[in-house]
Amino acid sequence: MTKIAKNTICLWYDNDAEGAARFYAGTFPDSSVGAVHRAPGDYPSGKEGDVLTVEFTVMGIPCLGLNGGPAFTHNEAFSFQVATEDQSETDRYWNAIVGNGGQESDCGWCKDRWGISWQITPVALTKAFTSPDRIAAKRAFDAMMTMRKIDIAAIEAAFRG
Repeated sequence: MTKIAKNTICLWYDNDAEGAARFYAGTFPDSSVGAVHRAPGDYPSGKEGDVLTVEFTVMGIPCLGLNGGPAFTHNEAFSFQVATEDQSETDRYWNAIVGNGGQESDCGWCKDRWGISWQITPVALTKAFTSPDRIAAKRAFDAMMTMRKIDIAAIEAAFRG
């Protein structure tokens, strides 16, 4: 048994926690799949021997994937926010999530194919809308509100006016 983290994010999946964990580990740095635990007996959404939980890490954050079945689904009240340094990194993560059966949303948000929400947020965007120059910040914010995937050049242009 691996060392149990004191605080872990538990994410409920409808039977593909291992697939999700392997996707995250292959997509994001400082991510990995740890132990895969099988059910010792039958349970409401599975049977003995099925994968029940998967220990994994996403960008340094310990997580536990639980194959709990279809009773509960994910929503935007929880998301992973990924700070990106440039357009290439922004595009890479966005395209990996959306291109693997995910879906686009507004303002840098997208969902992976398991329903987990992600905010792919360039550092340039955060710096722009938190700037003490509130007029420039509003221009950048207004530009973001028209986007799906964030376009850093457009954010910077809007900030400059």
